[in-house]
Amino acid sequence: MKDAAPQTIYLKDYTPFGYVIEKVDLTFRLAPNATRVLSRIRFAPNPDAPDRRFFLHGEDLRPISTKIDGADITPRPVPGGIECDAPDTPFTFEAEVEIDPAANTALEGLYMSNGMYCTQCEAEGFRKITWYPDRPDVMAPFTVRIEGDEPVMLSNGNPGARDAGFAEWHDPWPKPAYLFALVAGDLVNHPDSFTTASGKEVELNIWVRPGDEDKCAFGMQALKDSMKWDEETYGREYDLDVFNIVAVDDFNMGAMENKGLNIFNSSCVLASPETSTDANFERIEAIIAHEYFHNWTGNRITCRDWFQLCLKEGLTVFRDAQFTSDLRSAPVKRIEDVIMLRGRQFREDNGPLAHPVRPDSFVEINNFYTATVYEKGAELIGMLKTLVGEADYYKALDLYFQRHDGDAATIEDWLKVFEDATGRDLAQFKRWYDEAGTPRLTVSDSFNDGTYTLHFKQETPPTPGQPTKDPRVIPIAVGLLNPNGDEVQPTTILEMTDAEQSFSFEGLASKPVPSILRDFSAPVILERESDNAERAFLLAHDTDPFNRWQAGRDLALDCLIRMIRDGATPDSAYLDALHTLIRDDAQDPAFRALALGLPSQDELAQTLHDQGTTPDPQAIWDALETLKQARAEAYQDTATRLHAQYQVTEAYAASAEQTGARALANAAMSMLNRLDGGALAQKQFDSADNMTQQLAALSALISAGKGDAAVTRFYDQWQHDRLVIDKWFSAQIVNARPEDVAQVAKTLTEHPDFTMKNPNRFRATLGALAMSGAGFHHASGAGYALLADWLIRLDPLNPQTTARMCTAFETWRRYDDARQALIRAQLERILSTPGLSRDTTEMVTRILG
Repeated sequence: MKDAAPQTIYLKDYTPFGYVIEKVDLTFRLAPNATRVLSRIRFAPNPDAPDRRFFLHGEDLRPISTKIDGADITPRPVPGGIECDAPDTPFTFEAEVEIDPAANTALEGLYMSNGMYCTQCEAEGFRKITWYPDRPDVMAPFTVRIEGDEPVMLSNGNPGARDAGFAEWHDPWPKPAYLFALVAGDLVNHPDSFTTASGKEVELNIWVRPGDEDKCAFGMQALKDSMKWDEETYGREYDLDVFNIVAVDDFNMGAMENKGLNIFNSSCVLASPETSTDANFERIEAIIAHEYFHNWTGNRITCRDWFQLCLKEGLTVFRDAQFTSDLRSAPVKRIEDVIMLRGRQFREDNGPLAHPVRPDSFVEINNFYTATVYEKGAELIGMLKTLVGEADYYKALDLYFQRHDGDAATIEDWLKVFEDATGRDLAQFKRWYDEAGTPRLTVSDSFNDGTYTLHFKQETPPTPGQPTKDPRVIPIAVGLLNPNGDEVQPTTILEMTDAEQSFSFEGLASKPVPSILRDFSAPVILERESDNAERAFLLAHDTDPFNRWQAGRDLALDCLIRMIRDGATPDSAYLDALHTLIRDDAQDPAFRALALGLPSQDELAQTLHDQGTTPDPQAIWDALETLKQARAEAYQDTATRLHAQYQVTEAYAASAEQTGARALANAAMSMLNRLDGGALAQKQFDSADNMTQQLAALSALISAGKGDAAVTRFYDQWQHDRLVIDKWFSAQIVNARPEDVAQVAKTLTEHPDFTMKNPNRFRATLGALAMSGAGFHHASGAGYALLADWLIRLDPLNPQTTARMCTAFETWRRYDDARQALIRAQLERILSTPGLSRDTTEMVTRILG
């Protein structure tokens, strides 16, 4: 385990490593409890480094021998690694160490997953493999020899010599150690190939455990689609002879972009209609694209230090969103992304874990793989594209690839490329990277003699360590509609740069209805006085799909807040406007299904808190249930028609068309479930031939209190499939009534199939508890205590997953005094645990504030 003593690392203290690496040769002699790692590394002094200290990282290594230029040396142990005297001329460093993969439950470095050797080196896992300068700005070509009796032995790059008992790999492209990968075990491949734009044939493989071969076809097609799209959209061609993906059961992340050998959490690559939902298919497609796109935006150009993490992640998230938008529905993808941004990143920005997209300090880098770095980082790329225009965006990207190929770059490098390509000054835009918090954009308007004026004010609330904020550049996409619903001003980008700013539109016959922040053109909170009549008008007439959805969302939010705060009944304006939309068969079924979605319990809690009302989780749940019941009763005939109309009778396909149809049909089934006591859901459960339909029906039955038999049948049918059983665990918790959530979760942690050593199963159970709104925040505090119990147990085994799961407590200060006291007690109990990891110590300390 890492030393729990916190040591803050600061961006301002960056200095380059004292040496460059010309090449790395590694030999692995595999044994579960005693793997030998032999390294031979050619170093040379770095002329750009002010310090020649020869320090190498290392953790949990048993040293066998160490040499410089063939002579034995005795390195000095220092915190975090070793140091020794080194020549001021090029030299060869050799070391042999022993490691214990079977005992590595943290899943960092080289570890075992059900008998298979696997690595995860991002961010700082390579130091658990051998002595090395484990930092992203130290890049080198790697040659790897793997010795053992495993049937398949893989590493980065192109294959070299191999025979019984060994396999060699060579990666000609310089890379940092965090991109190193090794996999060895009993695997079978799903093969294919791809011919690049220049005519080179690339061998493709998805490697899986025997028995999973039938779940690879979709992932392979997604990979080929990604390769083609990246060539056509960004001009990026793949640069090795082979591209391997491996599915691993025990993995802390979703997937990892190691050069030429992507390692995936099994849940993010294995798919079949019988075992995977439509959402699983779309997620797999996006993650495969994301990791492949990293080949250029992350691998060929990496980040100089971990403070620049958003440089590779934000850009690659933006690119994978473009990919999904092009393959599927762009409006639906945008709405889904904003729902996730608001649900995760806005929450982060509004609490004790708020940090800039590029933080200026950290204790444990694993704690900064956050929604702010990824999702908000992607929003910044989108704003840049909006501000400079499509043509100049791609011109700047071409310059970025040309100028920085093979570099470890910074945000300054990235922005300088745009300045040089477009002539713009982006000094003010850089505040988006440097300052935390979500700007509040307040809008008012006026109309005089045919001139309509929009008045904007921007303010970003204080965040930890940043009490005052300067104005940012905000691209505001605006359109105007006349009272008849016709668009009189097409989408225009208003570029706001001051704290207060006004924009006018002339020559209008009447006061228009504004459509502001179209396509969610900036990650801000829009505050504007509006009434339900205007919202209903925009829901009916807006030409921007995102703002049509937003108008419906605002109607629902206003209705729910008044129900919670004032005891109001469901609003007829909302019910009527939404009914008009969902009955309109000219509208995309996927869009209508999204429109039927309601604000989450967490969003409602935050809205109440922002309005000065202490949220009551039970009252929020009750209001949502009341509104759902009112909709079911008002829309019964329409729901019956939609459910029948959008049944898919063709063979299952994970296409946008079928996915949208199933989403709308299942939304209708969910409404009818409230009226028929689960009869329709039971019929669907009995006849379902795909997981989307079966799981939707199971969830409906549990929600209706009719799920006991279905829960048993589902388990009996799928107990052999670990990924489906993850769904079984989650479904029982998220669909339980609030008063039952903690007990259901507790009972499931006692189930023989529960294990905390597998991150997927832990998240499926305890993560579902944390997401259960009124259930997790039940006044008894049972949910808080149960989660804390398991986090304390997990931390010695897997600090990374433990720390991330602690974020369930980050909003604790918004609740009443009693709940605050209950949560604080659990956080302090976690923090007082002897030997608590550095990861979890930092996270809990930040949450407590």
